Amino acid sequence: MTVSKWSGRETRALREAKRMSLREFAAYLGVSDRTISKWEAGADRIRPRPESQAILDTVLQRASDDVRTRFDLLMGRGAGYTEAPRRPFGSTSSTESLSGVVEVEQTHPRTGKLMTLIPGGSFLFGVNNQVLELPPFYIDVTPVTNADYAQFVAERGYRAPQHWRNGSFPDDLSDHPVVNVTYRDAEAYCCWAGNALPTEQQWEKAARGVDGQAFPWGNQVTIAKCNVRESGIGGTTPVERYHSGVSPYGVYDLSGNTWEWCSTETDPGRYVLRGRLIHVFCVCCGCSGSRQVGVVSAVRRLARLSIMARVIMLAELSGRAS
Repeated sequence: MTVSKWSGRETRALREAKRMSLREFAAYLGVSDRTISKWEAGADRIRPRPESQAILDTVLQRASDDVRTRFDLLMGRGAGYTEAPRRPFGSTSSTESLSGVVEVEQTHPRTGKLMTLIPGGSFLFGVNNQVLELPPFYIDVTPVTNADYAQFVAERGYRAPQHWRNGSFPDDLSDHPVVNVTYRDAEAYCCWAGNALPTEQQWEKAARGVDGQAFPWGNQVTIAKCNVRESGIGGTTPVERYHSGVSPYGVYDLSGNTWEWCSTETDPGRYVLRGRLIHVFCVCCGCSGSRQVGVVSAVRRLARLSIMARVIMLAELSGRAS
């Protein structure tokens, strides 16, 4: 068993296959805890130096059969593994990983937003880690920004969010997530874009990956990886600020910054919201004010608060992937 190019994803799989803590694995490799943490947080976007890759190769080659089997399963080649769709739409960048999954990033032809493929298959959902199956779908890599929403407002003549002045957002907030958007506003945006809001299950798979990690970046509470009350920022931040806080699929801001609408209905007229925000203005349930929230794991569900939207496109229904 060999790895052509090690990334943070393979590094984490090897550590977990050896059933070592981050600190134990770092000591075993002769590197710092921070180095391992950085590799794993970077997932497929980070490549250890050649000398480090050589060490990882040696560790894998000398591993027991049990460790190799666990590594193989963690990389997605075990029972129940399904290959992701291969035909992209729009502009595409794809790479084939060790597991055989074709990871696809695509630029949406109308909105210009980057979307990433979430492969079909099983994953762990909810506080009880229920095993669910989902077909493949694409999801926005970042939340809808003020600039994104302004394009929709201009083309449709739609009403602007209440905090915009004279129908325009402040120039310094163009790459911040749009807020004060009701569920109906989010639906209207998706209709214009030709997309849909994610279900709660789709949102959570994009946030937690397949193995049910507590946070998008792993299982440790790390304030530096997201914008929450403890960060002391007191407002929204640019959607691509927290590179180390992305999910296993490279999706930003799935913990912190803003709440996000999902299409899952909890009661008539009430919909699930996921993610976190510093100051939340409650619109859809008839009350107003702000609420303080801290770092909470991706598995908790919070509904009936209104902020913004992230959109998806079903791969199998779009006719652009199979």
